[in-house]
Amino acid sequence: MTFTFGIYPGGLLGDDIDVIEPVSPDDPALIEAALRELQGEAPTLLVRAYRPYPEGPGTPVEPERYAVEGRRLDLVLQFRDPTGDLDGWLDFVRRTVREEGHRVATLQICEEPNADRPALDGSTPNVRRALVRGVVAAKEEALAHGLDLAVGFNAVLSFDPADTFWAELGALADERFHRALDYVGLDFFPDVFRPVPPDRLAEVVGAVLTGFRRDSVAKAGIGPGVPIRICEHGWPTGPDRTESRQAEVVEEVVRTVVGLAGELAVEGYAFFSLRDADSAGTGAFDGFGLLRDDYTRKPAFEVYRRLVRELTVR
Repeated sequence: MTFTFGIYPGGLLGDDIDVIEPVSPDDPALIEAALRELQGEAPTLLVRAYRPYPEGPGTPVEPERYAVEGRRLDLVLQFRDPTGDLDGWLDFVRRTVREEGHRVATLQICEEPNADRPALDGSTPNVRRALVRGVVAAKEEALAHGLDLAVGFNAVLSFDPADTFWAELGALADERFHRALDYVGLDFFPDVFRPVPPDRLAEVVGAVLTGFRRDSVAKAGIGPGVPIRICEHGWPTGPDRTESRQAEVVEEVVRTVVGLAGELAVEGYAFFSLRDADSAGTGAFDGFGLLRDDYTRKPAFEVYRRLVRELTVR
């Protein structure tokens, strides 16, 4: 199994309620330079991008400009139709595969469909069916056109013992879905929304990944041979959250994930995100970047660059 790294390069992001605009527009030239440096001699670096349905502005703008020099897209298709209608959605999925599949490495169907929050797909009616049918439609379209891309979906951690998402997904998932599914993604942010003592971070990361594989995913009937991808992981700087600690977290989490890759079939990791939305902000979502909002470096940028080189280039 080949382990790949990636990153979301845009400044726009969503919090629990709405979308947060960065204090300055994305700078494509500075993004390209940062991506090139992070990739180094690695054969690829996945560039995470989000595109909503019904169709509207995605982020980053024109992500295809970054899918060069061996880099490919980790493209997320978001199901945001308030009617829950699937016909147009499935047409959108198939058209995206046909038109853009040649630059896509991983195609994620729906964004956090188990998170019932306004800015996320879990709040959209019929999202579970959109997920199952979208995975099948995407894979069948890719195979029909000879395209080499992995189709999957992602989820967030749930701490609710009464959560029914995985069982409901398993009830909907038929043989076509299981045959089409190439990976399951996890978005997780340890020590961000729930504090974790520094000396327990690696232990918590290991427990989360193990529980996700052996409990959550298994409830949907998804077997241990289907790889896991870490689709979003980050640790923001801000008041009482230092840049030096961010660098330490990146190092410890990435090494822990890679160390468990063989045991738990983890095949990729993507950092969220390249730059801050607002480096002077005090909000929990303002400082996720490896770079500050003016594209100057935090220590974590060099740490991630070094890890990509060490753990992918032989």
